[in-house]
Amino acid sequence: MGAVHLENPVIAASGTFGYGVEFSPLVNLNRLGGLVVKGLSIEPMEGAPPPRMIPTAAGMLNAIGLQNVGVRRFIAEKLPALRAYRTQVIANVFGRTPQEYAEVAKHLEDAEGLAAYELNISCPNVACGGIQFGSDPKLASEVVAMVRAICRRPLWVKLSPNVSDISLMARAAEEAGADALTVANTYPAMSVDFRTRRSRIGNPTGGLSGRAIRPITTRLVYEAAKAVGIPVVALGGIETGEDALEYIVVGASAVQIGTASFADPKACERVIGELENLCKTNNINGINDLRGSFRLEKD
Repeated sequence: MGAVHLENPVIAASGTFGYGVEFSPLVNLNRLGGLVVKGLSIEPMEGAPPPRMIPTAAGMLNAIGLQNVGVRRFIAEKLPALRAYRTQVIANVFGRTPQEYAEVAKHLEDAEGLAAYELNISCPNVACGGIQFGSDPKLASEVVAMVRAICRRPLWVKLSPNVSDISLMARAAEEAGADALTVANTYPAMSVDFRTRRSRIGNPTGGLSGRAIRPITTRLVYEAAKAVGIPVVALGGIETGEDALEYIVVGASAVQIGTASFADPKACERVIGELENLCKTNNINGINDLRGSFRLEKD
């Protein structure tokens, strides 16, 4: 999948599974197709002020602020423990400029135990007045190409949903050297307490995730998968095996599970089991039989 072999199509999403090692007492990490670690920056980041998460009617609003230990400490303190597991480990990478993305990837290039990189391009480019890399095809191409030039590992690009035409962003990433796409990140949202007239989280806005966004992201996955020839990893509101298969029917090659892990740390393992049962009971030989099988016509 995107030049990475997965034992199954279920991956733990970045920002929802720590660095992976934190879940090892609760989850059989070897059962997962893969896991994406928390986003990594050049220097450690403290993140946003608390509170950082609140539940919504059908999901969660979060403003973590990309808190992380920094790429050097990740390599020294987190990655050694991950090497003990068979699951594929993907490093999520972000920066404020294309050069910062490339610098993080360059540090990771010399580290053993990683299968791929996932570029989070939903970050503001400080050199361009704060515009998000993921909202401008030219900026996206620039950062992808810069990282592609220095990395030997497969390169996945995590797209923002906050665009008018995701197919343009998908093609830009593919043409710049992406091996796969992750579709998509969270949606900007707010929650306000009318009594205090303040945000219910530490930031004025946050990212909405969970089952409420799944129908919106399903459309994005469908459109992105039609636009490119590289694999698409679906991310958004997956709680069950049926949710995962819905994404695969519209073109996804694999799925990432995020918010569901907060309520059920074993969500990834459970969904893998449900997928196996659904394939067996519906005479599906494998995920490839379903991928991209969505039909426009009605019977």
